Amino acid sequence: MKKYLFPTLTIVCLLLGFLIGNAVSNKVNAQRFYIQNGQLFQQPESKVDQLLQLMNQAYVDKIDVDSITEEVMKEVVKRLDPHSAYIPKEDLEMVNSELSASFSGIGVQFSIQNDTVQVVAVISGGPCEGMGVLAGDKIVMVNDSNFTGKTITNEKVMHALRGPKGTEVKIGVMRSGSSEVYDFTITRGDIPVHSVDAKFIIEAKGERREEMKIGFVRVNRFGENTYDEFIAALASLKGQGATAYIVDLRENSGGYMDQAIKMANEFLSKGDMIVYSEGRAYPRYEARANGSGRFQREPLVVLIDNFSASASEIFAGAMQDNDRATIIGRRSFGKGLVQQQLPFADGSAIRLTVARYYTPSGRSIQKPYKMGEGEDYAMDLLERFEHGEFYSADSVQITDSTVYLTKKGRVVRGGGGIMPDVFVGRDTTLYTPYFNQVVNRAYTYQFAYQYTDRHRKELSRYKDWQSLEKHLLKANWVPEFVAFAKEKGVEPNPEQLAKSKPLLVRLVNAYIVRNMLNDEGFFPLFERDDDITNKAVEQLTSSQL
Repeated sequence: MKKYLFPTLTIVCLLLGFLIGNAVSNKVNAQRFYIQNGQLFQQPESKVDQLLQLMNQAYVDKIDVDSITEEVMKEVVKRLDPHSAYIPKEDLEMVNSELSASFSGIGVQFSIQNDTVQVVAVISGGPCEGMGVLAGDKIVMVNDSNFTGKTITNEKVMHALRGPKGTEVKIGVMRSGSSEVYDFTITRGDIPVHSVDAKFIIEAKGERREEMKIGFVRVNRFGENTYDEFIAALASLKGQGATAYIVDLRENSGGYMDQAIKMANEFLSKGDMIVYSEGRAYPRYEARANGSGRFQREPLVVLIDNFSASASEIFAGAMQDNDRATIIGRRSFGKGLVQQQLPFADGSAIRLTVARYYTPSGRSIQKPYKMGEGEDYAMDLLERFEHGEFYSADSVQITDSTVYLTKKGRVVRGGGGIMPDVFVGRDTTLYTPYFNQVVNRAYTYQFAYQYTDRHRKELSRYKDWQSLEKHLLKANWVPEFVAFAKEKGVEPNPEQLAKSKPLLVRLVNAYIVRNMLNDEGFFPLFERDDDITNKAVEQLTSSQL
């Protein structure tokens, strides 16, 4: 019996060792793999991982590996294209809120002036409404601590006033004509983030002198609720009698591609290509109109400029390549890369470029870039400006010489943004050094706010922008502005002031109207004298459409 005992124990031990070793091996191997979308992927073990482990385990002094890792992540991603980005954990919520349908806060629009947070407007339906906080209040205390001074920034204000829904923040405000500080304890709540800045009717006469109502919709981003807001705006304008539309995408830097696709679907016929995308590990995806669009026949103009990018270019490119709309303005930014946000276990994330998108004719509108040279890429708009592109179509340099054809056979180009069908350069006829100084230093904006604050009770009698503008034109505030600018260091120049006065009056009046009536009052006034908008109206009212 004993002679069999030792071999048996040996075999048992070997089996146990095998099972234990296999279990440990499986555990280790499991840590080297991860599952995403139902597929198994292997975690790469790079030299960077090994280096960080060596530093953590064997370096002579104790070091903060987490901090070094953050810097390494940023530097690695910077070596890629200009639109891939690493987002640290502490920044992720703020970055994501830029395109979300809402965020949690106290519900005020603010401006920092003279090192003080000034309430420009109380958001309707927000937590501050009905609490006693008023437009014009100055927020000087937050949670019993001083909240003024040169260190106050937009980021600090948002960090202090935003927060989880249901949490409280105490603010102290001062009002014009009083040195008393009024305390309010506000419970943070959901604040809607709107994509549609304004919608209004432009009434114009066609070449045959018939009245025409044109619906104007300005979209500032492509966020979670953009399509819903957009279609509601179109329905509202149609209910007011609109028979043609202007979609303003100027200064719209993009956002979610699916929202642009849904918007484009409203104007295109069944089967029309909207956009397609593909990448090395990203299978080709095509988006086509399904024929359910409610505005397939109405005349349409799309406005773009040098700051229209990404999803804005998808929409404009779909309209142009399908010959569905006239594109008016200036060449767009030129972002034709698709990013996907991927999370890390520590709460950070990366927005990684995974594909390129193409307009229906096959154009890539991505402007040229070199890997790891993001700073040069960022200077492109300045170079365009200095080259004269903002003023003349002849100065536009298109890098892609390939000829692409629209649905009706018109020639279009790629390789650096959407080139409009009708180019409208910046008109600097009335610009002067005096006007440039007061605008660039934001004195027009600052004066408008202070004027509004001093005359708020009087201005509140006017409920629409037309009557408020008439009042402001009679008020003749220009001498006050000249004195304000002089106090700030800009000496008056009567000749230059006389030349630029129409621009100055238009801009300051529009700012005052915005302070009282928000964007719904600002944009109809501001767009009335805008060259690009007027060219769009001219196109829509011509007998050629």
